[in-house]
Amino acid sequence: MARILISDSLGSAGVDLLRGDGHEVVLLEEKDRGRLSELLSGYQSLIVRSATQVDRRLLEAGTRLQVVGRAGIGVDNIDVQAATELGILVVNAPTANAMSATEHTFALLLAAARRVAAADRSMKAGSWDRKQYVGQELYGKTLGVIGFGQIGQLVAVRAKAFEMEVIAFDPYLNAEVAVRKGVESVSIDELLRRSDAVTFHTPLTDETRNLLSAERLQLLRPGAIVVNCGRGGVLDEEALLAALESGRVAAAGLDVFAEEPPPSFALAQHPRVVATPHIGAQTNEAQERISTETARMVSAALAGSLAVAAVNLPFRADATGVEPYLRLAERLGRLAASVLGPGGAQRLRLELWGLGEGLQAPLKTAATKGALGPSLGPGVNYVNALALAAARGLNVEVSLHSEPTDWSELVGVTLAQEGRGVEVAGTLYGENDLRVVRYQGHGLEFRPEGRLLIFRNRDVPGVVGKLGTLLGEAGVNIADIHLAQIGDQQALAVLRLDREPGGELLGQLRSLPEVVDCHSVWLDG
Repeated sequence: MARILISDSLGSAGVDLLRGDGHEVVLLEEKDRGRLSELLSGYQSLIVRSATQVDRRLLEAGTRLQVVGRAGIGVDNIDVQAATELGILVVNAPTANAMSATEHTFALLLAAARRVAAADRSMKAGSWDRKQYVGQELYGKTLGVIGFGQIGQLVAVRAKAFEMEVIAFDPYLNAEVAVRKGVESVSIDELLRRSDAVTFHTPLTDETRNLLSAERLQLLRPGAIVVNCGRGGVLDEEALLAALESGRVAAAGLDVFAEEPPPSFALAQHPRVVATPHIGAQTNEAQERISTETARMVSAALAGSLAVAAVNLPFRADATGVEPYLRLAERLGRLAASVLGPGGAQRLRLELWGLGEGLQAPLKTAATKGALGPSLGPGVNYVNALALAAARGLNVEVSLHSEPTDWSELVGVTLAQEGRGVEVAGTLYGENDLRVVRYQGHGLEFRPEGRLLIFRNRDVPGVVGKLGTLLGEAGVNIADIHLAQIGDQQALAVLRLDREPGGELLGQLRSLPEVVDCHSVWLDG
């Protein structure tokens, strides 16, 4: 199996899972941390938490690296763009700490609303001053949830248990999800104007950095509470401190900061701030789930599965039944490229009949990977296929068709260069039986697998016999054969062979006067 290097701490349950899957797992010793880039060349996978900085230099040093696993959800310490360009899959554990982060959000919200930390400090100092710590209820208040992914949705469900009204802002929020969760989807400015408390559950990107700016803080209702148990940097910490000082913001609960540890503790030390040192995922349950979920993702990715929590795949492959269509599109792309031959294809057109829009992106990537495979070999994968195509000037187009065909679902691939083109189409029989059903516009059915000999010939008697004789004399067996008449007194044939026919034998086959063209294709490589 694979060699896996773990450079930061990972729970024993995850390590045991990886070893149980047959992988060789090595835990980086502290004395070797300075040699990480030197050691990494011998491993197919690297697993990190937040301490290891996985930059381009380190990724380039991992010459055999296939998968980087992030034990957690944030990938701020990984150069994802460089990994993508190098064809390295980045996976994480996006669901493992969801419940812990959700519960910690409410720990901070309740502590801020009821001034728990300040009252506790007072008690520990030997004081009993009930009047000084008057708080506010959550009941009947409006909670604004910024970022309505998994954790945001879990927070919304629990807020409703407190009988709060929940509104949400997320530019990618599906209207059906909002209705199902019983929340109102609004703009961020409207959310701030209407919320008594605001909580953040969005990743840190260029678009979300300082999302709660000094200007937006002025939109908040006077006396609002701000909670951030998501990612540091999504709010302007200096502006938040000023809003606390002025009293516009009543309290804040903060678990994450733009820099950790923060260079200044002024915000964390404010008397109306409840602050914790990024412990949203620091529960026994979450740590074990992070360990096992990361291990499962890495092991599955190394085994070739695309149904993983991938950060840099250009599509989601977790939909039920998508993988057979991925294989079909890839095989069609590889078949077309093998027949077209060297010279650099200029255009790839993917056409889909009877398939939904959700399959456009994955099948586009799969067909492109297949088309580039014969020339680039294992260097092309689902991570970097589209980037490699763009770099080589291969224009990839996708079309959805609604008109009916002889098949309920059909995937077509056309690959063209300088006036030449190869057109193939295929479908699924059952759940996993891949079939080509059209070749160069003609009905011809065969399985796109193994070593194939595809030839076009004059439709006269004895052609198949001659080919069989030449193949037999060379010790090449025919496993099966598929034939089709195509008009103009010509025919098509596809032969599945037990081994590569070789250049000399191909030359003999092509020299037969009845053979118009002949292509040897290997679809399992």
